Amino acid sequence: MRTKTLKKNKINVVTLGCSKNVYDSEVLMGQLKASGKDVVHEEEGNIVVINTCGFINNAKEESVNTILEYVQKKQDGDVDKVFVTGCLSERYKPDLVKEIPNVDEYFGTTELPGLLKALGADYRHELIGERLTTTPKNYAYLKIAEGCDRPCSFCAIPLMRGKHRSTPIEEIVIEAEKLAAKGVKELILIAQDLTYYGLDLYKKRNLAELLEALVKVDGVEWIRLHYAFPTGFPLDVLDVMKNEPKICNYLDIPLQHISDSILKSMRRGTTKEKTTKLLHQFRELVPEMTIRTTLIVGYPGETEENFQELKQWVSEMRFERLGCFTYSHEENTHAFNLVDDVPEEVKIDRANQIMEIQSQISWELNQQKIGQEFKVVIDRKEGNYFVGRTEFDSPDVDNEVLIDATKTYIKTGEFTTVKIIEAEDFDLYAEVVN
Repeated sequence: MRTKTLKKNKINVVTLGCSKNVYDSEVLMGQLKASGKDVVHEEEGNIVVINTCGFINNAKEESVNTILEYVQKKQDGDVDKVFVTGCLSERYKPDLVKEIPNVDEYFGTTELPGLLKALGADYRHELIGERLTTTPKNYAYLKIAEGCDRPCSFCAIPLMRGKHRSTPIEEIVIEAEKLAAKGVKELILIAQDLTYYGLDLYKKRNLAELLEALVKVDGVEWIRLHYAFPTGFPLDVLDVMKNEPKICNYLDIPLQHISDSILKSMRRGTTKEKTTKLLHQFRELVPEMTIRTTLIVGYPGETEENFQELKQWVSEMRFERLGCFTYSHEENTHAFNLVDDVPEEVKIDRANQIMEIQSQISWELNQQKIGQEFKVVIDRKEGNYFVGRTEFDSPDVDNEVLIDATKTYIKTGEFTTVKIIEAEDFDLYAEVVN
């Protein structure tokens, strides 16, 4: 059956999952555009490419439901072709082919040339940094490495993304320059593990040197670090953060748990004592730093005692930003050999308890900001508010600064100085300082 769409051969790329997937979709779209293809992101198109996530149960479910939705559209004649790529496809391709055969073709995370060929496009090696960005114009993700060498027991990423591979500094700088030329003012550095950067290429942890090269890029005002690993953290990164105004005083460092027995079972390569000492070093070396972390509750064997220890530690450490996830039992991971013995309702209750503590901490820290002035970047206008962020906040996951749009006009994508006039758990209200 032919589709009802008037415009033929418009490729719609649908992105699910994390910022790494956003980046991959943007690279795919850049390649398609270079081949003269009509490509859009999450709009109408008669050819659909779904970039899936296969990380934890909820994400896998969303990916499968999205595939089924577009397969139904294909059967109804609303789209011509459906292609699937990304982590779910990398991890479960044989199962997917069997269970959802109406997809035209499945591709893994490393099969971009094959996917492009199926879409009638050529893979062009020379397109370093040529991406069609899908984020607001003022910020973009910059992937500095792919894959992961860490042995964490609960994580399926190495199954889907392979071993750690750093991108050379000069290639990252070229990409940053191209983004800056398009008006991008904030670079959000991403990888499965930023702190491992350079070990494969330069035989040493080289994140600090990369940052020193990136701060020289004209037009870039903020550089933000996402997904650092606590074991073997290169402390020279903090010197660069302290001395270079462009490096945001912000670090996303997923710590997962704090009980020694759980950390050991998780194969995190650290202890409560070492982790706490590292965080104290961060605070000492860069006192104004915002630390974001994520935790997992309900891991196999997590006792009430382990959980109470985690709760107490969260209260003591007073993280500026924190997210909490329930453990997902993933096949082919090391932890899959353990008994998933914490009931789902207990996992959810524990996650809620952690977030209640964090909500109170966040409220108290935000109250201290009332009356203070901050530089913010405006991401968008929503209803009667311009919505911005300080250097201490990452898009989508952190606090937002709301400015009354009925009283002030601010151009989106621009920086402005504001004064905080009111504060809630996770939102700040501000007025522009003239």
